Amino acid sequence: MLCRMRAVRCHELTGPAALRIDEIDAPVPEAGQVSIDVRAAGVNFPDVLLTHGKYQFKPVPPFIPGGEVAGVVREVGEGVVGIAPGDRVAAMMVFGGFAERVVVPASNVFPLPDAVDFDIGAATLVAYATTMHALVDRARLREGETLLVLGAGGGVGLAAVELGKCLGARVIAAASSEAKLERCRSRGADATIDYVREDLKTRAKALAPSGVDVVYDPVGGDMTEAAIRSLGWEGRLLVVGFASGTIPKVPTNLMLLKNCQLVGVFWGAFTQREPAKNREHVATLMAWIAEGRVRPHIDAAVPLARAAQALGRLERREVVGKVVLVP
Repeated sequence: MLCRMRAVRCHELTGPAALRIDEIDAPVPEAGQVSIDVRAAGVNFPDVLLTHGKYQFKPVPPFIPGGEVAGVVREVGEGVVGIAPGDRVAAMMVFGGFAERVVVPASNVFPLPDAVDFDIGAATLVAYATTMHALVDRARLREGETLLVLGAGGGVGLAAVELGKCLGARVIAAASSEAKLERCRSRGADATIDYVREDLKTRAKALAPSGVDVVYDPVGGDMTEAAIRSLGWEGRLLVVGFASGTIPKVPTNLMLLKNCQLVGVFWGAFTQREPAKNREHVATLMAWIAEGRVRPHIDAAVPLARAAQALGRLERREVVGKVVLVP
């Protein structure tokens, strides 16, 4: 007999307002899969894009958004080893996380240390593992280099500030309000830029006269060209996402003149192509969180019934850090 569960489902591709709570059959794990009772689910910008039908993966409504969860293993399917009922875990998926229970491949499940709360575990995989891949594998950020973080008040932006400091970089955080910049300073940012009141390129050049070494860009739009102009010789701009809603057109002559690089960051594909390396990154992140070296900021923990409001806040850029849903 199937169990029932509550889940947040998107019924039409009109944005977060199309979300509502439904009662549906709970999923059952098949061979190689793990069933998890969700204690917290992270809210990310791709969830907003999914509700508009603008993400690279386009599930057919009704579907359940949500790409990361933390919780307790309920049962495992045939052939699963190293994971047992009762284990505290974090897990990732393309969608399906905004529910009381999820089923995911065992390869997408990671141990959650006892010292890491469920809401923190649910705020780690997408933002921090993406950023770890970006800074370590793609930018090859070196100790002593200067890192400029755009959208530094958001989930991935704050992750870049913290991990940049862990990796020994000088971090310049750029965001749209003093409240967001204050949070960045509390996470170790060495300098800040309010790009609503200050010109990004001018301020960045004042802070780094020889140019910055790496730009972390989850924003896109007009900010990207200004950030490229702030790069130094052989700098690297990480293309992480387009939270502005606009994919920029890049003047490639700047890349030639600065001998610099545009570097794509597609963490989702990386996790499939290099799962062992991704697992190493996640283990490092969980250890750093347990040790207090990294502290994901939870803006709010809200019930499933407020999922539409949570995604709306994220879309309007009102969130500092991460929001999590708590079934």
